[in-house]
Amino acid sequence: SFYKYVILEDPQALRNSLYRNWDDLGVLGRIYIAREGINAQLCVPEHNFQAFRDQIDSIPEFKNVPFKIAVEENSPSFLKLDIRVRSKIVADGLEDDSFDVTNVGVHLSAEEFNQKLDSSNTVLVDVRNHYESEIGHFEGALLPQSDTFREELPLILDLLQDKKDKEIVMYCTGGIRCEKASAYLKHHGFQNVYQLHGGIISYASEIKEKGLDSKFKGKNFVFDGRLQEAIGEEILSECHQCENRSDRHVNCANPGCHILFIQCESCAEKFDGCCSEECKSIISLPVSEQKKMRKGKTVSNQHFSKSRIRPKVFELYKGH
Repeated sequence: SFYKYVILEDPQALRNSLYRNWDDLGVLGRIYIAREGINAQLCVPEHNFQAFRDQIDSIPEFKNVPFKIAVEENSPSFLKLDIRVRSKIVADGLEDDSFDVTNVGVHLSAEEFNQKLDSSNTVLVDVRNHYESEIGHFEGALLPQSDTFREELPLILDLLQDKKDKEIVMYCTGGIRCEKASAYLKHHGFQNVYQLHGGIISYASEIKEKGLDSKFKGKNFVFDGRLQEAIGEEILSECHQCENRSDRHVNCANPGCHILFIQCESCAEKFDGCCSEECKSIISLPVSEQKKMRKGKTVSNQHFSKSRIRPKVFELYKGH
């Protein structure tokens, strides 16, 4: 993965050029391009990696952009190459003209980050959604209970209002959310703001390379087909159905629901991969009947908080 905030004059033309070049290299992934920059999560065939790096460096705006390399290497994490032009590379709900988005916090290496965590003057903040921090986080971090980054920024501001005299240290998956969040905090009067450079992904690689102690517990949630990558051995979360220890994120097998939640192997077998008995009963119906029931209905992620099962999924299907 990589990102960069930089003004792009013609995002659509760049998108088309990248698609042609990357498709030829066998790249798969999800990439967002906006006038404010690029945000990319992708996988590249190993034999084409150097050609991909060279192609990135040939674009002046992206030359030498840091890559965050995943700690696990399994099957491809994406099924296709999807490059989209958007108004923003991360949905934050902010009017960026109202503050200086380039006035960001001090970037910390993994070693510097660990040192900061040993200080009593440090307040550590997880700048991710609750379903991410639920399965893994750094010891002692504040864990805002939000579903989206848009929701999280004002929540973080509220949590830190009486801590402006402290050193605020933030982290996220790959660093991009901390770029915006740190500028947001500095705009609101916080002077001592720091962020983990490259996020959890770079931290995992650096501690392994340098033999440092890891202060991260559990797994890192990732936004691709894997859903998570192991960093620590701990299991911090519980199955949302039986409350036994589990960190296995899945989407409900009912296409009309598809809610993200944590389900252990035992409950997956019991509920046929569904989040509830209602969804289990729905997927037992003929596909044509399921499609008829879904017609005109919005998916349940519009109605439910991600990875927090709220009754009743079956309400979506009233009248059928």
